Amino acid sequence: MTGLSSNWDVYRIQWKNITEVTMFILLGFTNDFDMQVFLFLLFLAIYLFTLVGNLGLVGLVIGNSRLHNPMYYFLSVLSFLDACYSTVVTPKMLVNFLAENKSISFYGCAAQMLLFVTFGTTECFLLAAMAYDRYVAIYNPLLYSVSMTPRVYVPLIIASYVAGILHGTVHTVATFSLSFCASNEIRHVFCDIPDLSSITCSLNVLTLSFIV
Repeated sequence: MTGLSSNWDVYRIQWKNITEVTMFILLGFTNDFDMQVFLFLLFLAIYLFTLVGNLGLVGLVIGNSRLHNPMYYFLSVLSFLDACYSTVVTPKMLVNFLAENKSISFYGCAAQMLLFVTFGTTECFLLAAMAYDRYVAIYNPLLYSVSMTPRVYVPLIIASYVAGILHGTVHTVATFSLSFCASNEIRHVFCDIPDLSSITCSLNVLTLSFIV
């Protein structure tokens, strides 16, 4: 009877420690200001190089009629996704390197995770579609233009986006339906699933409820 009472007290303490989180703090990599300035310049250069390279490729494919074929369409979509993928995380990260206030709102964190997971997953599915495109081109090159028509590669691109959106939505809803503890500090530069899962009390409370 004493053990049951003790477990119930722990259970109630866990519930008391759960607060309604309205924002998170992105702690980043380091608190050293000189290192933060160095990281800001480094990631800014990488980000600008990524944007110029990827968006330049998209513009090149659109503007050059000789590149209007499935392989380059896939590459242009992949480059666009890579630019979006970087833009979801990098601007906020660059601001946090130099800002004292490193907070992000609850819904801003959810939106960042949704877009981050969506674009990342879409890239994976698109790479699989590109692998199929190269298989068709190598396996039967004479019939490639007949086999890989807009009726084939356009649905593959759309399916990649749909799969990415569904996957991102499921993970985001599942993560933000959890109850978070009093600590709202995320030891990362963006809202990632493992870091958010590490500050939730939902699994602990669920385990205690089964013990009781």
